Amino acid sequence: MGQPRARRRRWPIVLAGAAAVGVLGVGAAAYLWPGTTPVISVASCTATAGSAEAVLGTAETANAATIAAVGKRAGLPDHAVTVALAAALQESKLRNLDYGDLDSVGLFQQRPSQGWGTPEQLRDPSYAAAAFYNRLAEVPGWETMSVTDAAQAVQHSAGPTAYARWEPRARTLSRVLTGQVPAGLRCRYDLPPGGATLGTVTSGLTREAGSAGVGTTVPSARGWLVASWLVAHGEAQGVASVSFDGMTWTPGSGRWRQQPPKRSEVAFQMAPSRSS
Repeated sequence: MGQPRARRRRWPIVLAGAAAVGVLGVGAAAYLWPGTTPVISVASCTATAGSAEAVLGTAETANAATIAAVGKRAGLPDHAVTVALAAALQESKLRNLDYGDLDSVGLFQQRPSQGWGTPEQLRDPSYAAAAFYNRLAEVPGWETMSVTDAAQAVQHSAGPTAYARWEPRARTLSRVLTGQVPAGLRCRYDLPPGGATLGTVTSGLTREAGSAGVGTTVPSARGWLVASWLVAHGEAQGVASVSFDGMTWTPGSGRWRQQPPKRSEVAFQMAPSRSS
């Protein structure tokens, strides 16, 4: 980013809602590439806030959770998270790209030549999100701007109103991933053999969200932010279950189920390793 770009790539469209569920089954998403037939992926996530839903692949959901966690770590309001998610949805569809127009890379298609950082830094979702928020904070009055105007003030896109189309989905993801909606994120996937450890996951969570909030009493919103982060990153890390506030999620069903007692501490378990 940093300079207008003349061309935009076309990205896959994620089908959500009753039509997609009716054709593909619960927990499935179809990715439609121009000129190709649908490819069905059973591994998917659904963020639900009231009557609004957003369906994403697991990798895209993990990137969205990172963006939300980094924003809250910086003490920013949820509006900032919505702006950042709308920008990333437009620029990369929440995919951590190693290419783009000119020298653009990463979730936000930030350009090393425009002072955003090195290519390696910008491929780090946590770094890229922090860089976006730092630029956003420099925009006078961004707190009261519309989502599309605030995103454009940071991105300087050739399509200044393009971010508006993503606002509903970004707002749903923001509400869920910042912990404002309890048990709002459901991810379903086949659990792979564990590779990461509890310590590795906790370290990654702390790096992105600040204090991990695992095993200690936390407020509801903080607990659901942490729980959602763990669910969102679960496939890549091998998370077998997440529990908070008397509810437990597992990847096989992809749903949160009541499981007393009701505790204000986030807990999670890892899948057995290959050597176990």
